[in-house]
Amino acid sequence: MIKISAKHQKILGLFLRHDFLSSSDVHGRLSKEGEETSLVTVKRELSRMVASGLLTAFGRGRSRAYGISILGRVFSEVDANSYCAMEPDRRYGLANFNFDLLPSFPSDIFTPAELATLEGTTGEYRERTANLPQAIEKKELERLTIELSWKSSKIEGNTYTLLDTEKLILEHKEALGHDKKEARMILNHKDAFTFVHENKKEFRALTRANLEQLHGILVKDLSVSTGLRQKPVGVTGSKYRPLDNVHQIKEAVESLATAAARAETPYEKALLVLLGVSYIQPFDDGNKRTARIMANAILLAHDCTPLSYRSVEEKDYREATLVFYEVNSIAPFKNIFIEQYVFAAKNYAVK
Repeated sequence: MIKISAKHQKILGLFLRHDFLSSSDVHGRLSKEGEETSLVTVKRELSRMVASGLLTAFGRGRSRAYGISILGRVFSEVDANSYCAMEPDRRYGLANFNFDLLPSFPSDIFTPAELATLEGTTGEYRERTANLPQAIEKKELERLTIELSWKSSKIEGNTYTLLDTEKLILEHKEALGHDKKEARMILNHKDAFTFVHENKKEFRALTRANLEQLHGILVKDLSVSTGLRQKPVGVTGSKYRPLDNVHQIKEAVESLATAAARAETPYEKALLVLLGVSYIQPFDDGNKRTARIMANAILLAHDCTPLSYRSVEEKDYREATLVFYEVNSIAPFKNIFIEQYVFAAKNYAVK
């Protein structure tokens, strides 16, 4: 991942709000924001950003203009809370699927320091789980399955408590006063995670086949169609509208699979799949659930710890996801991913 200075991040912020700007436009807008710098300096910085791939340049001389690249979008620092506080139609993000995003997605999205944290945590996790007694392994798997099934369902609006979820999974007792579909959603999570845990070798890479298979388990008996969707879907609280053509959806899934295969580490593969499946919305429903379990499947297949998301705030999760949908920035969600990975590696012993 390239290192981006605070000044370049500020310039990227301007381009997120405007399709194209000249050097004079950038200079003027920076001046209005209190950034005292010369036009010559601005031109030099823009040239550096073009050279590093953060911007693209068009035209020559006085007609020369600049636009933000996919790399610039992906690595832009965006405050998810402030962005999502705006009314959807007043946000500066994209309203439609960005066809350039997945084919141009960078293969390395973590800084050296972030990778060191992830790898160090993984090393400690592998050492801690190397010689666990079978009884402890079973108990740890049970605990993570319960907490993942609860939290992933809660992110989708399920009202079961953690205690309700534990009773449902261990004692097969449904909570009173809840829709039966809530219980089914949780049990489907349990079945899906059990399936990927028992079939790790099948998930070293994302394929359309294993994605559809996993989705089928997660939406069983929930009156949700399986297979790639044939009709449009909307995203509540977002200006982003996913693809509505099944042929384009198929191509997008294939593009995501290619990008994930190109990613350099299991963490990058998992994070890209987690965001990419949610972004494409390939199914009528259950997309984010499928994304979370698929990402965990990839982590398990590479001997890394799966995430339970137990300590994440649902609001933070939703806002970070919306930023990726509309701005294509991974920054807010990358922070969540790292935090949840470290949390999981230190709190579970599932392998």
